[in-house]
Amino acid sequence: MYKVTRVIHFCYGHRLLNYDGKCRNLHGHNGRVEIELFSETLNPFGMVRDFGDIKKIVQTWIDSELDHKMILCRRDPLLPSLNQFQEPVFLVDENPTAEVICKLIYDYALSQQLPISMVRLWETKNSFASYGSE
Repeated sequence: MYKVTRVIHFCYGHRLLNYDGKCRNLHGHNGRVEIELFSETLNPFGMVRDFGDIKKIVQTWIDSELDHKMILCRRDPLLPSLNQFQEPVFLVDENPTAEVICKLIYDYALSQQLPISMVRLWETKNSFASYGSE
């Protein structure tokens, strides 16, 4: 099995509803995402996929949809206030944990027909979550 990984950095904020910990408050992260693709065979150029393709497809989406935005649950009571001040938000159906954000990115890559095997999001230099087919 061949695998390639592209690293993407982005900044985001979030908070967790009904959570009794530090993440219940609005806060931000400098996230590091690893996008891993796989293939049993290589393309005619000897690649799983060109790293530039991964950047063009996934990083462009992350930059436009997630970077420098608050990622919040649709039920967050702060949403009307943030909307009133035209603050950029990205909404998810559940608490925007690192695990949920991994799956969000994984699903996007899959929807773009990338042979995705794993997404890993480093929320801090010591902590990451992952989602994938392994």
